[in-house]
This record gives sequence, structure tokens and C-alpha cells, in this order.
Amino acid sequence: MDEKLNELSEKVIGAAIRVHRELGPGLLESVYQSCLALELKLMGIKVEVEVPVQVEYRGQTVNDMGYRLDLLVEECLIVELKSVEAVKPVHKKQLLTYLKLTDCRLGLLINFNEVLLKDGITRIAN
Repeated sequence: MDEKLNELSEKVIGAAIRVHRELGPGLLESVYQSCLALELKLMGIKVEVEVPVQVEYRGQTVNDMGYRLDLLVEECLIVELKSVEAVKPVHKKQLLTYLKLTDCRLGLLINFNEVLLKDGITRIAN
């Protein structure tokens, strides 16, 4: 993992912590998504929201509408957001699958439904 990607993930985590401090737990995922995207933009970080992910099988696109990345930061870091009681293994597998489909090397799974946000952050590398 290169230093630039690690620094970027630290900035995203810092931004997520600021959003969580301001809003607290218990809101819908879409609210956190909008606020985190705004926070990153205010920091001068490029962020795309709801980025479509294509699934290809044997050279053919078989699903061009179904999957979307919550946030794609600087075209290299995937951020998957949750607001759930507990992160389950399927959530981590979902992010790992997104990493493989997009050839991104690092993703953050952030569950905003925690008293302390640091307890809801998981780094996943491809």
C-alpha cells in the first residue's frame, strides 16, 4: 500500500469522524453519504457519489445498473457506508468484491451507527 493511499484514507477517516461528531449515530446512510461527500469536497478532495460498477462475465457486461459505490475518492479509494446495528461479514465481502471489480487497492467500510466511530471503521485491501 503506498503512502499516498494511506494518507488519503486517513483524511477520509478524519472527515468521517467530523461528520459523526456533528450528527451522531442513528441517521440514514444517505444522510451520512451526503455529509461526508460535502466534507471531502470542502477539504479539496475529489469525491464521486453512487458510482456505477459494471459486472462482466466472459467479456460481456451482464449487469450495468445494479451495483453502485457509495463514494469513490480520488478515483482510487472506495468508501462503503453503513448505518446498521452491526457490520456483518457480508458487508466486508461486498466491499472486497467492489475492490476486485474496480481494480482499486483499498476500501473503507464505515458504520456510522456506533457510539465511537473508530469502532465502526474497517480497512480492506485488495
